[in-house]
Amino acid sequence: MLRMSKLTDYGIVLMSYIAEHRSKQHSAHMLSDAVHMPLPTVRKILKVLSTGGLLTSERGAQGGYTLTGDPATISVAQIITAIEGPIALTECVSTASQCDQETHCTVQTNWNQINNAVFHALDEVKLADMLAPALSAPRIVQFYPPSYRAKAVTIQDGDQHD
Repeated sequence: MLRMSKLTDYGIVLMSYIAEHRSKQHSAHMLSDAVHMPLPTVRKILKVLSTGGLLTSERGAQGGYTLTGDPATISVAQIITAIEGPIALTECVSTASQCDQETHCTVQTNWNQINNAVFHALDEVKLADMLAPALSAPRIVQFYPPSYRAKAVTIQDGDQHD
């Protein structure tokens, strides 16, 4: 199963909240209360997102966190990468691969294609898309080339029907 960490999930929640309320700066305390997350967790995520260039922080009584860009240009892939590092589904597609099979692996190219497809799919989904439907017009995210046509299959009572 492919699964991102809880911190990344929380990071997307925080970024979505900040994007939805862009007219003001957000303190860690206020964000913690607004999204019902522990303050230490919120602080940790905000620091990572700031270091990753997705948030700016301003110190002082009127300070807080704001987005560095428009929610329509910040992708979910950027948020995941800022928190977890480069998206790599397997060891052989990571930048610091330490796979013993790499020199003679016959499927590495295929993993690169799969990894790129996942990255591009996540890159197509923007922070603006994560907001409430009333704030963002629905977009069609293209996961397959236009020529791809999946065969319609239904499952009924545990049996597959074409």
